[in-house]
Amino acid sequence: MQREPQTAALWTRPFIALTACFFLLFLGLQMLLSSFPSYVKEEFQAGNVQVSLVTSVFALAAIVSRFATAALMRRVPRMTLLLAGLVIAAAATGLYTAAGSYGTLLALRIGYGIGFGMASTILPTLVSRIIPRGRMGEGIGYFGLSTSLAMSIGPSIGLNVMKQAGFAELTMLGLIASALIFPVLWLSRSKRQDEAAARPDKPAEERKPHAPRGVNRKLIFPVLLNVMLSVTYSGLLSFLALYGDYVHIGQVGLFFLFNAITIILVRPFSGKLFDRRGHAAVLLPAGLFVTASMALLSNAHAMPMLILSALLYGVGFGAIQPTIQAWMLRSSSPEQYGTANSMFYNSTDFGVALGAIVLGAISSASNYAVMYRYSAGCMALFVVLVLLQTFASAGRAKPAAVES
Repeated sequence: MQREPQTAALWTRPFIALTACFFLLFLGLQMLLSSFPSYVKEEFQAGNVQVSLVTSVFALAAIVSRFATAALMRRVPRMTLLLAGLVIAAAATGLYTAAGSYGTLLALRIGYGIGFGMASTILPTLVSRIIPRGRMGEGIGYFGLSTSLAMSIGPSIGLNVMKQAGFAELTMLGLIASALIFPVLWLSRSKRQDEAAARPDKPAEERKPHAPRGVNRKLIFPVLLNVMLSVTYSGLLSFLALYGDYVHIGQVGLFFLFNAITIILVRPFSGKLFDRRGHAAVLLPAGLFVTASMALLSNAHAMPMLILSALLYGVGFGAIQPTIQAWMLRSSSPEQYGTANSMFYNSTDFGVALGAIVLGAISSASNYAVMYRYSAGCMALFVVLVLLQTFASAGRAKPAAVES
């Protein structure tokens, strides 16, 4: 397949509007996700395992929902599924404060996971189809900036609103973010996009004979890497506020704010580097940055160390996530974009769920500092795996070059 020229238009109105929608979707998620541990502990006198379940059941529901959505897109118009998912997510958000028991709250988290899973599968699929293939790394880098920004400023906003106003006001803010998606989504409309969104994806039997079928094995390794990165993010999301109390550092929400600064700076460069040099050129140094960040955080006892850890994490996280997603899309045909995006976001949620459970168990058996050292070890393994894969690919390429 011929690569599209890198001068093809990227910043179209649909691209900008869909990116803004994705930002609002993840902002609503992240503002509440960071504050749930404290709320559940205070409101329901829950232990660490119960606190981690609030994150895990959401993530697992989103994973199941994405698999179902990927299948439904072959039969149901994408825009219909997207609107349904947004309505479900907004309704669950508005009902959080009405939960009178821990079980009811878990049920609402499952409902939110279903709606979020539907929306977070369809929006990236829509945007993947309008990014020029030759600028996939750059386009996904900018599109992914929406999620990384939300992941960075959302928890900070959530923790501060929770502290200053309370959980009820925070849920209202999350509901407003969800509601704003609908008018912004309308701005993404164009005649071609409306026609595409109104059509379900073609079933496998109607695709061209050369279109790949089944699971793309090339996606398995990047999925594994994304799970490992998401485990470290889960440790921040679920336990950073509690770690701040443990080491007596106030305003730990500033971690996410400084994290956002380096994410904004690194995103444009990492996407272009991927387009020109490939995934290893980005993943190896970025993995080392995240490893150093987690190691530093595990020894942080003052705000300067926390901020430095946040800056390092932003460089690594901000470069790794869009690179992995662009790598998966570059390894897929356009017909497989929906599946590739579903696998990418499912692996993110699975990593968050796994991290909440495993790191929660580690923190209960030891302490939060030890837990973050395990996160550093996870990312050190990440770097080793990328190195091994790079050497293996180079080894396979040499015989092929000799034969040609």
